[in-house]
Amino acid sequence: MAVVEQYSGTTADNRPVTAIYAEQPEAQLGFAIAIVDHQLPRIVHWGRPVGEHGNRQWLLNLVDAQQPQRVSGALDYTPWPSVLPTQSESWTGADRFVVRRDGVALFCKFVVTDQTAEVIAREHGNGEYAVITVQAVDSDQQIALTWICEVLEGGAVRQSAQVHNLADTALDVETVELGFAVPQYATEILTTTGHHLHERSPQRQPLTVGRFEKVAMMGRPDFDATLLLTLGQPGFGFDHGEAYAVSLGWSGNSKLSAERSPYTNGVIGGSEVLFGGEVSLQHDESYTSPWLYGSYGDGLNEIAARFHSVIRSWHANIAAKPRPVILNTWEAVYFDHSFETLRDLADKAAQVGVERFVVDDGWFMHRRDDTAGLGDWQVDEAVWPGGADGGERSLKALADYVHGLGMEFGLWFEPEMVNPDSDTARAHPDWILKPTANRLPMQGRMQQVLDLTNPEAFAYVYACMDELIGKLGIDYIKWDHNKLVTEAVSMHSGKPAVHAQTLAVYKIFHDLKAAHQGLEIESCSSGGGRVDLGILQYADRIWASDCVDPVERADIQRYTSLLVPPEMIGEHVGDSPAHSTKRATSQELRMAMAFFGHLGVEWNLLKQPQESLDTLAPWISAFKQYRKVFATGTTVHGDEQDAAVRLDGVVARDQSVALYRFTQLTTSQTYPASPVRLPGLDPQAQYRIKPLSTCLDVADITNAQSVLGWWTSQGTELSAQVLESYGVRMPSLHPAQAVVVVAERV
Repeated sequence: MAVVEQYSGTTADNRPVTAIYAEQPEAQLGFAIAIVDHQLPRIVHWGRPVGEHGNRQWLLNLVDAQQPQRVSGALDYTPWPSVLPTQSESWTGADRFVVRRDGVALFCKFVVTDQTAEVIAREHGNGEYAVITVQAVDSDQQIALTWICEVLEGGAVRQSAQVHNLADTALDVETVELGFAVPQYATEILTTTGHHLHERSPQRQPLTVGRFEKVAMMGRPDFDATLLLTLGQPGFGFDHGEAYAVSLGWSGNSKLSAERSPYTNGVIGGSEVLFGGEVSLQHDESYTSPWLYGSYGDGLNEIAARFHSVIRSWHANIAAKPRPVILNTWEAVYFDHSFETLRDLADKAAQVGVERFVVDDGWFMHRRDDTAGLGDWQVDEAVWPGGADGGERSLKALADYVHGLGMEFGLWFEPEMVNPDSDTARAHPDWILKPTANRLPMQGRMQQVLDLTNPEAFAYVYACMDELIGKLGIDYIKWDHNKLVTEAVSMHSGKPAVHAQTLAVYKIFHDLKAAHQGLEIESCSSGGGRVDLGILQYADRIWASDCVDPVERADIQRYTSLLVPPEMIGEHVGDSPAHSTKRATSQELRMAMAFFGHLGVEWNLLKQPQESLDTLAPWISAFKQYRKVFATGTTVHGDEQDAAVRLDGVVARDQSVALYRFTQLTTSQTYPASPVRLPGLDPQAQYRIKPLSTCLDVADITNAQSVLGWWTSQGTELSAQVLESYGVRMPSLHPAQAVVVVAERV
């Protein structure tokens, strides 16, 4: 259960101080702030629980112990950064609080007027979280500030700030960049970079004196955005090394940063990025920053578990309902839609165990390729006679047929976009986001962005989707977003519109799900272009990448899972050669790579031999056996010394069972590959290790040069301590092969 304590006293130099300590004992997380001399809060501890409850002296002493001393050549007060540092506290780094009146920048000094700390019980469930609220004001500049910090059940910490305009003149808000101070030993940065079809590629670098920043300015996080910015001990890995990570709960323009000065340790943080005039507060109006989430851990696995806990708290429906196996029609048929083709594909899908059939792009008006029709959200009766109303070859007939097979029915939309070659764009050119009435932004994929901040455009899109959900009985929406958002000005308001557009997207997600009980929505944005803690509060699934090549997917999925729990990561079995890379891979690798998330199929089963279908069905059956483990368990990754291999796994919450995938991406320097350690098991337990039943046909995955030892249906029995210390040697694999093993507690 959560603990929160508040103490008041004085520092060694007789300044008033209020210290607040919050703890989540089960999550092994303690967090403390100090308000010194009525200044904004400073983080004085973030890590393992410390001190004795009810003993205030250690916490007050901690404030004195960390107080910087004055240094020569600087200001009278050496920087000790608060959660929102400004020059008034001698902060010498980048501007983190930027507001203007009449175009003139204001320099603020906030004085804390009140603070509260309490434990809040969740309305649903037994969880408790600690909430710290601090009120502050700059009377001279007529600005009030409310800072809220929550220490959540799983040990993640999040903070947000509300800026309130007390003056009669407008206040333009440009930057509210909150931060977490971290210890001096945290000097190595891990982020990810990437591009379409190659998202989430890790990159590391030292944090030297100065600022490191990852900015996303395309109206979405985009492929190059980093889901996390992590700062830790040099060499930290998945299962070792103290580290601290931040992620922003926002789907629009944003930045994450790490910063260090000659006077201070590192500060990691982030914020929404606002264009000039985008948020202008009139008298008594407020702007609330997105939540900035922080996670501490001894290794990335623990950091990820805290983020997973946050996301799972939003989606109780996912744990309660087994994740349905999906077939998505995109790489199966592309735009080649007909009732007969998709009916026959649905039959094949049902035969191998698919439970949700999703019709992708190509069903609506004028949509025979990707050059026209976006925005015309009516069923094209030239392809689907009878449309959504009925008829033997209508889309309604297909939806009913899919439901009759016992499967859910899903449909693709791209609600934020419009083709200039569409009835909607021709009728409403003012519904397009553009810098001037006479000039469109640069196109992408023959698309422009529809202005959902315009009430008429919003109402049109919502009404189209709402009507089709009702008529077709849609259970699932794949929501796509395929154009970078540039020069985004609303002709309705005359202002830059990324902030308001993002809120409008959230509202459609929320309102559709509220109106249609049980509806699920997937967030896709050319694959992995919009994955963040803003959209994940509304979406039930993300599409990690448009690339389903399993070799590419090995790291895309691994680094996506640092933020997103596996049951919400779309992972599909595709064709070979892969459509995106033309790389040929074995069916076993493709199935093993898709096995550890939300399993799906993106493959034209009508063109596959019966042997392939007979191989696919047992993997789907095995996924159904273990999908509850994936939906509630702890994701773990190994720190392999061999760059040619990957070890990824999920351990059940009670540690009774775990599944691990060993992937040989390329040839190893050691031959055969070295033993791999299996992390996350109950250290006091014995486990029986054996291959997943679908991996027992070792003739296909080994060179058959040696006796395979324990690689049988019986496996072998070892203690968790041995498995984590020494590990087991997997069978010798050729490049681009994988096997799955199961560990069952004896």
